[in-house]
Amino acid sequence: MKLTMPNMLLKRIRIIVAIVFFTAITLLFLDFTGTIHLWLGWLAKIQLMPAILTASIAIIVFIAILTLLFGRIYCSIICPLGIFQDIVSRLASKRKKNRFTYSPALDWLRYGMLGVFIVLFIIGIHSAVALLEPYSAYGRITSNLFAPFYQWGNNLLAYFAGQVDSYAFYSVEVWLPGLVTFVAASLIFTVLIVLAWLGGRTYCNTVCPVGSVLGLLSRFSLFKLTFDTGKCKKCGLCEWNCKASCIDVKNLTIDGSRCVTCFKCMEKCKFGAMKYAPVKIGKKQNVGSEMVGKENSTNDGVSRRSFLSVAGIFAFAQTVKAQQLRGDGGLADILDKKIPVRKTPIVPPGATGLRNMNKYCTACQLCVSVCPTNVLRPSAKLATLMQPEMSYEKGYCRPECTKCSQVCPTGAIRAITPADKSAISIGKAVWIKDNCIVNRDEVQCNSCANNCPTGAIMLIAVNQKDKNSLRIPIIDGELCIGCGACENLCPARPFSAVYVEGNVVHHSV
Repeated sequence: MKLTMPNMLLKRIRIIVAIVFFTAITLLFLDFTGTIHLWLGWLAKIQLMPAILTASIAIIVFIAILTLLFGRIYCSIICPLGIFQDIVSRLASKRKKNRFTYSPALDWLRYGMLGVFIVLFIIGIHSAVALLEPYSAYGRITSNLFAPFYQWGNNLLAYFAGQVDSYAFYSVEVWLPGLVTFVAASLIFTVLIVLAWLGGRTYCNTVCPVGSVLGLLSRFSLFKLTFDTGKCKKCGLCEWNCKASCIDVKNLTIDGSRCVTCFKCMEKCKFGAMKYAPVKIGKKQNVGSEMVGKENSTNDGVSRRSFLSVAGIFAFAQTVKAQQLRGDGGLADILDKKIPVRKTPIVPPGATGLRNMNKYCTACQLCVSVCPTNVLRPSAKLATLMQPEMSYEKGYCRPECTKCSQVCPTGAIRAITPADKSAISIGKAVWIKDNCIVNRDEVQCNSCANNCPTGAIMLIAVNQKDKNSLRIPIIDGELCIGCGACENLCPARPFSAVYVEGNVVHHSV
């Protein structure tokens, strides 16, 4: 029996919309110009965890209503990590067809993981929270593993364009991740591929906190996939092709909390026995010869209590938690600078300080992808793993640039203007006497003073009585904004004579 037109359209529409969303979100993490964010930055803000962190009630309500109406359509269309798993699973199905089978829900595991996630969120261990959150996990994979190849491709196009005097492309410095961040991104990338290759949506239905929350909501969704018992021949094709392993043909049941509404079962059914239709909540349904499976009756008692408990915990948690062209003064790029040991990390203007950054950042690394001077890097520290920190050995934070604050979807970096930025002190410059070439090599150097955008550095004579005396820098902490121009452009090697210590709390100058 051929597929009916509605069945064909549902799956095709879902796939088309999912591809558009997935491509657009991927480009957000690859775009180093910030241009795409002007048009598509909202795609990051409609992800569930960023919406929760920013208390975006409209978006949270929209996702909740979407799920209560249509089931976990969010996981199949909006979530980039879910779509990525679908791509891997589809490739695996090319090699082996009809490879899935029904498996009982591991509620103890997925709700246990959700409980751990909520506890970590409440007590403030955000590095662990960021590792589990799906949108940010995909962002880290893209930024750390795919972005360098994208930039190399851009530079190759820039080279060939230059041969014909075209400036359609421009070459950029390719940022390569550090060992810790590369290993962390590679590990989650490998785990996801293995799980999707072997079990389809295993990650979504056992580990993912967003999937677990939406799974609780989807138990009460209006539209559900149902069996028409009069047409079903129990051939098993729907069960063997369900990547969520939630269809039990033997008992004609579908676990709505795990179903991601991909419509694959409808496509594979040769007898038209699968339908996506409105159903009543709380009991078995008979629509003509149709019957909704047992999952409502077997899971209803647990699901309602679980949903109310998790919703309450989330509400409580939220209440509690409520380089472009470089002006380098004519100095050559110093490529072999080493990173100084900073007692306090530097976080971008707009973050307001370390506490706000740690509280709201999910380490998605959108800000890292758009930083034109490559000063934003994922942290390798366990407490702030993969969250952005600033480092000035390759560039400095230009006073006129506010791109990171424009793309942050969670409020970890709040939107600011260039005028705001010029008055925000994110750190303070520190002079290291023994590193300065004035003292070390007895050569006059004016680099730090000449390049300080706020005039926080001035030079004084080493010998006040000698008018020809060499001069050394002194730093006015009241004017320093911590932009790192002095550290980056200092000619001393391997460590700069001036470096920036971060401010725990940012303040105005």
